[in-house]
Amino acid sequence: MKRAIVFGATGGIGQEICRDLADAGWSLYLHYHSNAQGAQELAQELFAKYSKQDFMPVQLDFAVRDTELTRFVKNLLPVNAAVFAQGITKYGFLGDEDLSDITKLININLTVPIKLTKLLEPQLMKQNFSRIVYLGSVYGGAGSALESVYSATKGGLTRFAQAYAREVASNNLTANVIAPGAVKTQMNAIFSEETMQEVQEEIPIGRWAVGNDISYWVRTLLDQRSGYLTGQTIYVTGGWLL
Repeated sequence: MKRAIVFGATGGIGQEICRDLADAGWSLYLHYHSNAQGAQELAQELFAKYSKQDFMPVQLDFAVRDTELTRFVKNLLPVNAAVFAQGITKYGFLGDEDLSDITKLININLTVPIKLTKLLEPQLMKQNFSRIVYLGSVYGGAGSALESVYSATKGGLTRFAQAYAREVASNNLTANVIAPGAVKTQMNAIFSEETMQEVQEEIPIGRWAVGNDISYWVRTLLDQRSGYLTGQTIYVTGGWLL
């Protein structure tokens, strides 16, 4: 049985990733931070459709100490894929940011995913094939004013995946980044309808992305036949900001 862990499974994109992977035959760990009800409801939804697969909610706060991260990974059944779909941002000028907010954003978006990758590596290496996918951003390639720290974390994922992929390629473990453009999720709910429309007019395809525009590419990267693609960042932006 092939099993993946999806970090940030209850987010807008995370849920669609879980649905796509379940449809492709994957059993899943559904990670959540505080939305236990959402994770449980998603597990029930998936099990109703794919009763021969396992769907297990698991809780982890990315702010815990390293010993807790280690314990979390040791308690998992073997997985041969990890998808890092969690992420936060904070809009504003860097000069107005609290130092604690900067630390939190870097921790959730970049530091802990790298630590969890290191901890998951031994079990990933034991599989016939294994996959890691990080959810980046178009702003990792074209930095966004008012999101400078966020842009730095997403750019960091791109360079980390490129370097790490070279370390583990001979073990049939690939590491790639899917970098969305403008996606209709709760993260963007703070914008006015006018601002949303202005962004849409800048996108060559003529619309914002939805969750399954992104999840399709995660599903593709987790396919066993994708083993020759590694260390890459794939920008799924509708042609925006390229």
